[in-house]
Amino acid sequence: MSHFFAHLARMKLIQRWPLMYNVRKENVQEHSLQVASVAHILAIISNKKFDGDFSPEKAATMAIYHDASEVLTGDLPTPVKYFNKDIELEYKKIEAIAEQRLLSLLPPEFQDEFRELLISEEAPADYKALVKSADTLCAYLKCLEELHAGNSEFKSAKTRLEESLDNNPDKAVAYFREHFIPSFNLNLDQINQLL
Repeated sequence: MSHFFAHLARMKLIQRWPLMYNVRKENVQEHSLQVASVAHILAIISNKKFDGDFSPEKAATMAIYHDASEVLTGDLPTPVKYFNKDIELEYKKIEAIAEQRLLSLLPPEFQDEFRELLISEEAPADYKALVKSADTLCAYLKCLEELHAGNSEFKSAKTRLEESLDNNPDKAVAYFREHFIPSFNLNLDQINQLL
């Protein structure tokens, strides 16, 4: 018997942004789906526009599992996780232990297929960077949604994430920002009028 998928089913119980007031709460499971869809399109953009060599399906699959270890650790808020180098280092150790534990829940004959999906150190660097970019974009989109709903709590996070995206050298990220993000500043009627 394997408890792997029973653990993953609990991703929907882990709330993101726990130290901030949210107009609409977001859980890790729905966040992972959004990151997967953005990673998928980033891979496609990279391949079609910038001579990339990504498998969009692999990028999406890696993104589905990028926060899976949080079923064991919970979602530690960014200001806590990066408060200082000692905390960041210790949390990375905790994450690594949780990743190994989650992998060990799978039957041995499936562990090789999941190793680079669950163990961040095993992930190919280019895919890891792509998923990280998708993760940052999705956090930024969450900020836009909250600000659009009148929640100024996300103003500083938006500024920090915008700075990070401005400094991201991936041309696919810039393309995504130019072509897909403006719609997030519109309401449903405005989006429908553009169809």
